[in-house]
Amino acid sequence: MLLFLTVIYLLVAIAMVALILMQRGAGAQAGAGFGGGASATVFGARGASSFLTKATKWLAIVFFSISLYMAWHATERSAAPEATADLGVMAQVPVAPAVPEGSTQVPAAVVPAASQSQVPAADASVPAVPAAETPGSAPSEPAGE
Repeated sequence: MLLFLTVIYLLVAIAMVALILMQRGAGAQAGAGFGGGASATVFGARGASSFLTKATKWLAIVFFSISLYMAWHATERSAAPEATADLGVMAQVPVAPAVPEGSTQVPAAVVPAASQSQVPAADASVPAVPAAETPGSAPSEPAGE
């Protein structure tokens, strides 16, 4: 049904654009004085303004009604989420332990048992991180400059 409404919605929108473009603007009366008055005789003495405006009005009502219904339908479908969400592959990832507030300790990474053998050991040739400087001391100068 929603597909049918979408097709009708598009057809109404195209018809509205066509009807609006066929209507004469406010400055069309001034142009008639310079020889452009022959176009008004196609639809009669009053022109097509009454038919075009009424048709545009009803197409606009249908357009906005369908818009409101489609918006309401979309919100109704999304309002009822499922109790269990299917996470797919992410459902297999273990949850990291919670760290209490105020704690400066960084939680250790949770590594599945199957991949623990693939974790490389710490390399002894990597230098240690230098101690933090005290707030009152001057910063050390970089080597080589």
